[in-house]
Amino acid sequence: MMTEVDMAALERALDGLPDRLRGPGGVAGVVYKGRVIARRAWGYADLAARLPMTAGTRLPICSISKQFTCAVLLDQVADPATLDGAVGQFLPQFQGMLPTVQQLADNQSGLRDYWALTVLQGAAPEQTFARSDALPLLARMKTGHFAPGTSYSYCNANFRILAEVIEQATGRALSDLLVERIFAPAGMVTAALLPDTRQTADGVVGYEGTDETGHIPAQNGIYWIGDAGVSAALDDMLAWEGFIDQTRDDPTGLYNRLSAPPSFANGAPAFYGNGLGRMTIGGLTVTGHGGALRGFRCKRLHVASERLSVVVMLNHEADAHGAAVGLIEAALGLPAVPHAPCPPDWSGLAMDDMQGLLVRITPGPQGLTLSYGSEESLLQVMGDDQAAGGGVHLQRSATGLVLRREEENLTLTARPLTPTTGADGGPLAGRYWSAELDAELLITHRDGATFAGFQGMLGQGPMERMHAVSPDIWVISTRRSMDAPAPGDWTVQVPRGTDGVVSDLVVGCWLARGITYRRIC
Repeated sequence: MMTEVDMAALERALDGLPDRLRGPGGVAGVVYKGRVIARRAWGYADLAARLPMTAGTRLPICSISKQFTCAVLLDQVADPATLDGAVGQFLPQFQGMLPTVQQLADNQSGLRDYWALTVLQGAAPEQTFARSDALPLLARMKTGHFAPGTSYSYCNANFRILAEVIEQATGRALSDLLVERIFAPAGMVTAALLPDTRQTADGVVGYEGTDETGHIPAQNGIYWIGDAGVSAALDDMLAWEGFIDQTRDDPTGLYNRLSAPPSFANGAPAFYGNGLGRMTIGGLTVTGHGGALRGFRCKRLHVASERLSVVVMLNHEADAHGAAVGLIEAALGLPAVPHAPCPPDWSGLAMDDMQGLLVRITPGPQGLTLSYGSEESLLQVMGDDQAAGGGVHLQRSATGLVLRREEENLTLTARPLTPTTGADGGPLAGRYWSAELDAELLITHRDGATFAGFQGMLGQGPMERMHAVSPDIWVISTRRSMDAPAPGDWTVQVPRGTDGVVSDLVVGCWLARGITYRRIC
């Protein structure tokens, strides 16, 4: 299928981005049949210095960097499996099967995400996380979410380990390999690996906040490499999209190898591989990735069948993903996805006991919002007891919910919960220890308010609000952390002994599930 681009509609969509994505500044561009057909740069890279945003301003591309890490791997190593033996040195205490290098690149390792674990290790949102901090944190891992290759879970630790393995195998710095083997051949003349987020390129400032709350400069202290770290201008990213088109007919071409359809160990198709996600827009297969750091958001998408690519990068925290999808829809004249209001009787809570996570269902005018995992899903109701959307299928019955997440090779059952408010947190107050993390959790309760705070190898974190959602099911809310977006709600399960005494807690979010804490006082 090949559809000519509707330039008038595309121009209108691009012109509308500054109003749609209200904030300090941004850039966006479109490549069609290997040629840049449109680009925009608006607002300011630094409001205080009155420094304009331009197509040559480098911004952190955050997790979009993952595909470039995998590109170096494929370029330098004929068979990634030859490096599998190197993974174990970074997980010396891990129990059970270790992931392969390819499973790291495909987010099928089952490892917990190390940025989520920084919260449990007591990190403050703005503190410095040095390069030397990562490997000791990873080395504490003893268990994972699932057996490698059986499911999917987004995990930045996978790509941090990949970076270390690549540098060890080649004897060269990842930064040099990226420039020599990827950026230079693609014409990305200013792109560079700048892994220390305290130092941004070209004077750019990232901003937290909204038009309603105001925008303030974001503070970051992360050192990341492999999972993120690349900074690139819009012109660099458009050159990458042009390079993809130039090599489209070469089956051994780098992007064709990166975007080859991935699968799970049982042969079932997967949606994520080699640092690239796969999605469908208007029936068309799209590959790409997004990125987020406190103060920055970005998205790149490529529609191979149409030879069309879009890039959106912002120095604030608006919806770059939605903007990129909107540009594809406008360019190709794709019809808007119809939405219908959801009946109010769908509202409710459920508990996935296997993953240890809360399922929240909220009906609304656009459909049903399913809050589970790291992101919300918008589903459309199909009949009385089914809803679906975005690779997620939900079926309800008298005994609970069956949730199928096709892209993750995961089907789970969640039992309905009875909502509660104002539960007494007094019995939970105390100190708890996690052998999995070698870290501590403190819960306090005073005059009706319950708070939780984590402490570990990275320090003593802030106290955060804790509230009950159902009997013996609580939530700790983490809205700001070192990584962005933050983990969000941590589900806390409170198992009780026959005497009703609380001795253990099980804490988890989608990125770091099923962590047991034992009461120590």
